[in-house]
Amino acid sequence: MSLLNATRSELTKQFSTSVWWILLIVLVLYIGGTAGGMGALLAAGESGALAGANLPAGLGERVPSLIYGLATAMGYVFPLVVGSLLVTGEYRHKTLTPTFLATPRRGVALTAKMLAGVVMGLVFGLAAVGSSVAAGGGMLAVFGVDPQFGRAETWAFIARMVLALVLWVLVGIALGTLIRNQIAAVVGILAFTQFVEPIARVGAGLVDGLADVVRFLPGAASDALAGDSIYAVMGGGPAQPLEWWAGGLVLAGYALVFAVVGYVVSWRRDVV
Repeated sequence: MSLLNATRSELTKQFSTSVWWILLIVLVLYIGGTAGGMGALLAAGESGALAGANLPAGLGERVPSLIYGLATAMGYVFPLVVGSLLVTGEYRHKTLTPTFLATPRRGVALTAKMLAGVVMGLVFGLAAVGSSVAAGGGMLAVFGVDPQFGRAETWAFIARMVLALVLWVLVGIALGTLIRNQIAAVVGILAFTQFVEPIARVGAGLVDGLADVVRFLPGAASDALAGDSIYAVMGGGPAQPLEWWAGGLVLAGYALVFAVVGYVVSWRRDVV
């Protein structure tokens, strides 16, 4: 089977199940609700409506990017899980054998999954960013704070967020090739993204030398690629984050390294 046909087959598999749209709905509600609530809170603080509240002060023109950036700062776990399910779901449901029979060249099969992952990443990326921008920007406008839709920098920021979320799907696919068990993969992803890395990022300012290492963690690299993150004002970001292009290269590097290792140690093995 050619790469084009294999990619089309992978997309058919993904869009013929209910998992993708259930996760998409949860993502939109989660990110949209959080961005709307956080947008109202920060905008009210900036406008003076909550002058007595203990909110980050002096954010100024940075408020919109912090709100819109919730799409990547908090929503990246969804495309990461989706990517892992593209592979581990095949192991769980015993459909990988027919996949390899239809596409005997396993490198082509994995490449097709990566290309399908780009499409899934665009779907989830646009949904996440669209919900944060619509809900967050709307609340900013309500409180009289400029949502900055007329600035080219804002749209560049939005584009980089979508790119970051596409890369997260590829990281998830790569992890799925490395960790065959679906439950283990999902639990590991949730443990690392929700506990291990956030704790490490918060502790970076308390331990000498840790900040330089934390900059290269996947979540920190994703925030650097996007250009801003709510973690930066909550004490969870490195003092000197990577440049946006370097953050993108680091995140893509994680996908590449995990994919190569997964291909060598797991993907080429017999399916049982």
